[in-house]
Amino acid sequence: MTVYPYRSACPKSVWRNLISAAGGEIVFAGYTNYFLWLEHPNLAKVLKRKAQQGCKIRFLLGDPDSDVTRRRETVENVPLTVSTRIRITLSEIEHLRDVPGVEARYGDEHIAMSVFRFDSEMLVTPHLAKLVGHDSPMLHLRRHQADGLFDRFAYHAAELWSSGRDVWADESKEPSENVTSPAG
Repeated sequence: MTVYPYRSACPKSVWRNLISAAGGEIVFAGYTNYFLWLEHPNLAKVLKRKAQQGCKIRFLLGDPDSDVTRRRETVENVPLTVSTRIRITLSEIEHLRDVPGVEARYGDEHIAMSVFRFDSEMLVTPHLAKLVGHDSPMLHLRRHQADGLFDRFAYHAAELWSSGRDVWADESKEPSENVTSPAG
């Protein structure tokens, strides 16, 4: 549908409309998903309401303590580290922990690509070398045919999800109590 030279060039209204319109499935398969909480006030409340209306919501995050995350922090070399951004998301999704239909898993294999699915539309960010997500390009796709681009990226996200580890079942990975929400 649309191609943006940078993820940050995609208007917030596109994200808001996709989230609002989705009724069956929302997948946030970004390594940190950190920017969502900054750009969409009350996102947890919106997602809770959507889940209560029957929408399945999944978060696939990187493990903040993995070697993959540590290597990425070295590459990015920015003050707001990858592990800190993941922990902020973990703190935010903790509000959704007991909401039926909301799931969260760790997986480190998607470090180079983010896939955000909203029913039959999708935003895909292939991360370019040494750049953070907001500086990488983004594709806005809509499903038009079987085995097209949409289905290929949906398959990718589903495979990563299937090999992920449940965030809330892993007792050694409790969200940090010291991380504050980006909103305050």
